[in-house]
Amino acid sequence: MVEHLNDGGVKLKRIFIESRLPEELEPLQEMANNLCWSWSNDATELFKQISPEQWEALNYNPIAILDQLSMDRAQELLKDKAFMSLMTKAHTSFKKYLAEEPKAGSPKIAYFSMEFGLHISARLYSGGLGVLAGDFLKEASDENVNMAGIGLLYRYGYFEQSISLYGDQVNNYAPQEYTKMPMHPVRDKNGEWLKIVIDLPGRQVFAKVWELPVGRIPLYLLDTDLNENNWEDRSITHHLYGGDKEHRLKQEILLGIGGTRALEALGFDADIYHCNEGHAAFMTLERTRGLIRNHHLNYQQATEVVRSSSLFTTHTPVPAGHDYFTEDLLRKYLSEYCHQLSLTWHDFMALGRIDAHNNDEPFSMSHLAIHLCQEVNGVSELHGLVSQQMFKPMFPGYNHQELHVSFVTNGVHYPTWIANEWHKLYVEFCGEKFIKDQSNLKLWEGIQKIPAARIMEIRKKLKTRLLHYVKDKLKSELTRRGEKPGSIFEVLNNIPENALVIGFARRFATYKRAHLLFQNLERLAQMVGDKQRPVMFIFAGKAHPADHPGQKLIKDIVNISKRPEFAGKILFLEGYNMEMARLLVQGVDIWLNTPTRPLEASGTSGMKAAMNGVMNFSVLDGWWAEGYRADSGWALPLENTYDDPILQDELDAETLYNTFEEDIIPTYYKQNAEGISEEWVQYVRNIIAKVAPLFTMKRMMDDYFSRFYNKLAKRGGQFKKDQFKDAKVMADWKKLMLQRWAGIHLVDRDIFDTDNYSLTLGESFNVGVKVYCNGVKAENLGVEILFFKRKSETELELRSTFPLELTDGKGDIATFSSEINPQMSGVYEYGFRLYPKHENLPHRQDLGLIKWL
Repeated sequence: MVEHLNDGGVKLKRIFIESRLPEELEPLQEMANNLCWSWSNDATELFKQISPEQWEALNYNPIAILDQLSMDRAQELLKDKAFMSLMTKAHTSFKKYLAEEPKAGSPKIAYFSMEFGLHISARLYSGGLGVLAGDFLKEASDENVNMAGIGLLYRYGYFEQSISLYGDQVNNYAPQEYTKMPMHPVRDKNGEWLKIVIDLPGRQVFAKVWELPVGRIPLYLLDTDLNENNWEDRSITHHLYGGDKEHRLKQEILLGIGGTRALEALGFDADIYHCNEGHAAFMTLERTRGLIRNHHLNYQQATEVVRSSSLFTTHTPVPAGHDYFTEDLLRKYLSEYCHQLSLTWHDFMALGRIDAHNNDEPFSMSHLAIHLCQEVNGVSELHGLVSQQMFKPMFPGYNHQELHVSFVTNGVHYPTWIANEWHKLYVEFCGEKFIKDQSNLKLWEGIQKIPAARIMEIRKKLKTRLLHYVKDKLKSELTRRGEKPGSIFEVLNNIPENALVIGFARRFATYKRAHLLFQNLERLAQMVGDKQRPVMFIFAGKAHPADHPGQKLIKDIVNISKRPEFAGKILFLEGYNMEMARLLVQGVDIWLNTPTRPLEASGTSGMKAAMNGVMNFSVLDGWWAEGYRADSGWALPLENTYDDPILQDELDAETLYNTFEEDIIPTYYKQNAEGISEEWVQYVRNIIAKVAPLFTMKRMMDDYFSRFYNKLAKRGGQFKKDQFKDAKVMADWKKLMLQRWAGIHLVDRDIFDTDNYSLTLGESFNVGVKVYCNGVKAENLGVEILFFKRKSETELELRSTFPLELTDGKGDIATFSSEINPQMSGVYEYGFRLYPKHENLPHRQDLGLIKWL
């Protein structure tokens, strides 16, 4: 690689000198160029041994380690029999792992995400969404799922954080060294670097395609930073979550439209398209366009095919958190594209709106995804319910409880996040099988047999490892900031080795309520100042560069940590990343989480902590609403007591203090002569054996197949058969229903006089409804009676639904009747609902037609 550089008249050339290992060490290069080394203990230890003193400094990156490997050190390694033996073992496992083919007939899945958190050396992520996507690819690799990931390659990634002397967050944007990332160019059949093209106003934009292997799974990354593009377009893939709305729109066009074109160019004809958040929702439009262009389907037929094989996962519990774009901005970028879909501009905008006729409503990427994806899921059971409420306006006539919006609770990739010490112990007491069958609770029962001394030995070892890291990091950070030497020594000397350690590390958004612990500083000082029962809190996390309230929270905590009563007891670590997260979730005693209800869609850091024997103390929100057990952790209530957030914060803070003072701290320090709290150890056993296995990525992958992937593969395959015959039939049927629906109406209704008489519990009554079908087959109509309990002036709770049978379907008048026995007492409101029926409709909201009679 040679490039001319001009700087003040000095002419230089750049040359890339590629390192070359001795032939006997080439397996190291092969393993370094696939990220599956990162969840292999043997491979990790192998690379660490090459240069232990440089391992952390080089971001635990084996490619960087090999690049600086001297010939003298290489010769030493060749003579090291233990090292060569470990290399042979790791390489043999690596080759065997990659050689296994996916099961014949398994569906091919395309997984789109704006970010992927795979390893600290690949800055393609900002937080939980990306780490979840990275864990998902790793689990797909372990289970040999036939999957490909699609994302963007960011030149600068998300920002790296440092903290100033005064507690201000400083955002650093260091460029990534692509030569030190385990990826390679994707070549076309002519050996040229594969490039795709997207159209932006007045120009074409090119993107190179890279492949980053994640075990058996290829992750394809698009990169616009190339000479064919102008500077503005080169910067599309410079920053993750940087720039304004227009920049975000260009990124999402590249991800959804460009990503789909990349898969087409690669010949990856997926059976299922999974949209991880709304960022990639334009993929549904590009697939529709391709079916119209390549298979001569009309728009309605093409969308039936697209919907039948598409899944949308939302991670956001509030409308404001979803991506919206103005009509003017969309018109600038997608008006020409709209014509290729054979859509009017009005119909195009309707895909992203609740009210198609409201020209002031912005275009929502989530609404687009819901309109063009058959299946929709939240990321915890509670978030699924919240999402039903949030998206209810898209489906008028339905109660939120009836919506097809479902859930799969997130999980975490066991090999990535488990401490090796725990893993060895689990294998010893649970058997080898549990690795492949992590969701099997019975296999985890062996945890209950582990002696208390061995459990606490591991807990102390992991805590010691964490505290050594914390001290080294703080010494470096405080020195760089320019803190006085006396202050630095005070902090480091005050860190107790035997403290109860509480961790709080996550994105610093205000709804996470990091301030909650600091409502009463005097009481907090008493808690951490008890020399007989030492307690310390470790905070870490980044606030978005535009989130000034979040940055102020960080500054407040940093400044509080400088006060004499909190020195060494309240710590804030800068530069939160995946490696720091591993040390924290393995090393602390308590994982603290205090979000505003119900804004925690899922949360996964607490799951990682749980599998490492770390107690959770959290609001019953997100995953903890499912995971909490009274014998396995602590919780703040699910419901708010006050509508006033200030009062609610005060109450939650008091509950926090009381729980720590009266329960957690006494339990931890109720130690026997060996320094072990048997009660605490039982908590550790319980959270590992009874909670952790429910939140592994293995369980999550199983749920995606059982709830979504299997049926999407079946329906999508059915709609592709015989030149899309069933898709065409469905499109024609829907067109007929849309044309005829307005003319279908109630002719007569025969029902018990509920206005003037009551029923006795257990008493039945007969109902009959006659409907004019307006040329629609009677069997394509359904009538049901629904009973609601009124909870307020604006909210009804659905209690029961009873379908009516078609008793006479001849002619244009259809009769539906049934005998109804509600088996309920009390006052209810009921009504009759007419809806379309078809054997190939996946769910009621698929067509969206409904009529109350």
